[in-house]
Formats: sequence, C-alpha cells, structure tokens
Amino acid sequence: MKFSLAERVSALTPSTTLAITAKAKEMKAQGIDVIGLGAGEPDFNTPEHIIKAAYDSMTEGHTKYTPAGGLAKLKEAIIEKFKTDQNISYSPSEIIVTSGAKHALYTLFQVLLNDSDEVIIPTPYWVSYPEQVKLAGGTPVIVEGKEDNSYKITPNQLRDVITDRTKAVILNSPSNPTGMLYSVEELKAIGEVCVEKNILIVSDEIYEKLVYDNNAHTSIAEVSQQFKEQTIVINGVSKSHSMTGWRIGYAAGDASIIKAMTNLASHSTSNPTTTSQYGAVAAYLGDQQPVEEMRKAFEERLNIVFDKLNSIPGFHCLKPQGAFYLFPNVSKAANMTGYDNVDDFTKALLAEAKVAVIPGSGFGSDDNIRLSYATSLDALEQAIERIHEFVVSKSK
Repeated sequence: MKFSLAERVSALTPSTTLAITAKAKEMKAQGIDVIGLGAGEPDFNTPEHIIKAAYDSMTEGHTKYTPAGGLAKLKEAIIEKFKTDQNISYSPSEIIVTSGAKHALYTLFQVLLNDSDEVIIPTPYWVSYPEQVKLAGGTPVIVEGKEDNSYKITPNQLRDVITDRTKAVILNSPSNPTGMLYSVEELKAIGEVCVEKNILIVSDEIYEKLVYDNNAHTSIAEVSQQFKEQTIVINGVSKSHSMTGWRIGYAAGDASIIKAMTNLASHSTSNPTTTSQYGAVAAYLGDQQPVEEMRKAFEERLNIVFDKLNSIPGFHCLKPQGAFYLFPNVSKAANMTGYDNVDDFTKALLAEAKVAVIPGSGFGSDDNIRLSYATSLDALEQAIERIHEFVVSKSK
C-alpha cells in the first residue's frame, strides 16, 4: 500500500550538511581514508563537570517530566547568563527551553507565521532556515550578503525587500557558514529599519562564545531596549559547551510569543530532556574555563590553516571572526579543474582527494564551499594539502 505525503514535507530539501557527513562516514566504514570537514560540532567532549551534574541528577531521581518550557532553575541560569554576558534582563515568562536551538527556531516559526507571511533570510544562510519557514507555511525572501560586504546585508537591502507581508528577518552572528560578525553600528542600522517597519528580529546567536582575534560578539537585543522588545534571541549550549547531542536550546523575548511556543511544545515534545537540562544548568553556572580553552584551540587552528587555505590556486577566503568554519570562494578553482560548477567540484574532492566539504549551494551561495575546522590540526593540514594537490594536478 502506498500513501501520499503532505505537500509541506514533499517540498523539503534534504540537509546538505547531514548528507555529506553521512557519505563520508559510509566511506570511512568501508576502510577509505576520508578526512571529513563537514561536521558542524566541536570535536571536544562535553566538560566533565557538566557530565557529572547530569549523572548526579539521575541518581538523585530527577528523571521525570519537567514543565514544557523548561526547568525553573535552568531558566534562572539563562537569565543570569544574559545579565552577565549582555547586561540585559529577562523574566522567566520570556524564556523557553527547547530540544536544541533548531527546535526553538522551528517552534518560533510555527507560532509566528501564517500562509504567505514572509521571512527575510540573508545569504549565505544556515541550511534549515528556509526549510523551517516553508514548513510553517511562510515564504523565504532571500537577500544576498555580498562577499565585498563580508557576506552581510545592508539596511538598504533590507528595506528594499520589506512588504506588507514581511513578518521577520533572521540575523545569524557569528554566522554559519561564513563566521562573520555584525558590528554594533551595523546592528543599530538594521534594527532601526526593523523598528520602523515593525518586523520581528530573529537573532540566532548559537556561536556567540566562539569569536577570535580580539573580535567581540554583540547581541542586537543589547543595543537598545527598543531593539530588545523587537527581538527573539535564539541560543543554546550545543556549540559553546560542546553539547550538540544533549539537545538543549532556548528562545528569549516577547512573553506572548514565548507562551505560544510553550503551548506548542507541550503538544510536541512535552519537555526538553530532563537530564540534559540539569547538565545545561551546570554549563551556565559552573566553570567556564573549558569554554575558553576550546575557543583558544579553534582560534589557534584558524590562524595556522587560514593562509594555507588561501594559498590553494583559485581559492579566495575572507578570514572568519567567529564560529568554526571557513567559507572560501572556489569558483575559479572549479573552473580551472574542469568542473562546470562547485557542486561537481565538491563531489570530485570527496571521490578523488578523499576530503569531505559542504558545497555552498546548500547555504544559498553557489561559488563557495564550507570547511569545518572543528577537527584536529593534523587532519586539517592533511585535508588542505590534499585539496591543494588535487587542484594543481587537475589544472595541468
């Protein structure tokens, strides 16, 4: 017997990052020496004090349901984090804890969007933004963040695409995949347009702790009280504390939106995993030194391999300010090596050079590839050497 699928899922584009990562793992399982630079997660284990707190919570009997919107003590830890890091205040009614930051975004769009409502998404974008908007019945409006503006959009670009159906704009700083940060001045200019046009700012700050070379992350919610009231902040412990598999994220903002998200969560997930929530409390209230040590390790890797990557013929990469990705423009390299497009170039890298990277088309940027440096320095240097040899040999 065959069953037809709902139109909303039939139109979904599979995650490019997960597909490439799965293919690389499959090749490795076959004994092929593949270096995978596709994964979007730190290669460090979760800090020990977090693991201990989660274990202790289980032995103490904290293994039952929690409130749908999260443990009160975790909300308080998140509120304290906002006070410490951004000097802004939220109440518990303005916080929802979710099963990862991805779930926070999904739930937000489900409660926010009606059919044909528009959400402005700058390119390059994280692969799930457009798909989540479409799942909620909305329409993604794609705006190109140009390379000569460090892949960021301008206030004029934003203003030009706002219509009477525009509901929100997504900002991701530091960005996945580019690693770029919006400055305070840029945030102020964009925020003023959003306030003037009364559109919601969805500020994805999941990489906020991973910034390098004396750069600093600023949340648009801390720029002004007016911006804060116009913003839903999305964050979590996945990247900052190397807790990707724990699945704890959160949203902070307008209490009526948070209440609607909590009501929806009560009918979908019941609550985020109880044990993980106790771990997240320890992540925010405990020792932050492991976070800084991980940040320093990523910074060291970036500064060692960045010039080597740019030395590959046909590669041009802006130096990222945060996250753990490199996003070079490789359109010239693809052309030099005889490939019609970067997607084919990427497939050849995996098949022949045995290096797995993510094609930029999955991020709305056809000329680029994304490489994660959340892997060992030795693997990074080997991968770049393989790519270099591949390009040189194919160009002859």
